[in-house]
Amino acid sequence: MPRQARLDVPGALHHIMVRGINKAAIFEDDQDRQKFLERLGANIIEAKCSIYAWALMTNHVHLLFKSGKKGISAVMRKLLTWYAIYYNRRHKRTGHLFENRYKSILCDEDNYLLALIRYIHLNPLRVGLAKTLEELDRYTWSGHSAVMGKRDCPWMDTDYVLLQFNATKRKARNAYRRFVQEGIDLGRQPELTGGGLMRSLGGW
Repeated sequence: MPRQARLDVPGALHHIMVRGINKAAIFEDDQDRQKFLERLGANIIEAKCSIYAWALMTNHVHLLFKSGKKGISAVMRKLLTWYAIYYNRRHKRTGHLFENRYKSILCDEDNYLLALIRYIHLNPLRVGLAKTLEELDRYTWSGHSAVMGKRDCPWMDTDYVLLQFNATKRKARNAYRRFVQEGIDLGRQPELTGGGLMRSLGGW
């Protein structure tokens, strides 16, 4: 069956998910995670895209990605091809690293932006990589710590995220954190990872 064409419209908001083949790990240690982020950041800046939320898990990645003029396909293809080559060389393995294509869900920004930011940033807490919200505030491998001002992430548009809550950064961070805290008990919310947002593209 031919693959479905992607809706890769410049300026569109996408929830992107990348998973390791057979759900295998795609990060072995912090060096792998840092290399992935460095390449992601370079590609985002080059393509003039925006990232509003992200989380690196053990065997998958979540990105909330607003595409630039070139769309998302070129950026993701460059990122995943480079990382797979790097990972295979470093860990002395061969074969595919990622499962099929990445999954991309075209999202209604007006209605889903904040829900997606919260959902993605709570992933490490949801699976126990961070045990508490206080730990999540400082957790290195999620965009939540960047929004909270605990890490430097120049390629992430934290200012845009904070402006959704308040024009003053301190008040915005407090409001954002309360919003995240309110989402802890909401669970996995399948509508934010499936076709309910607008249209699910690709698939696992």
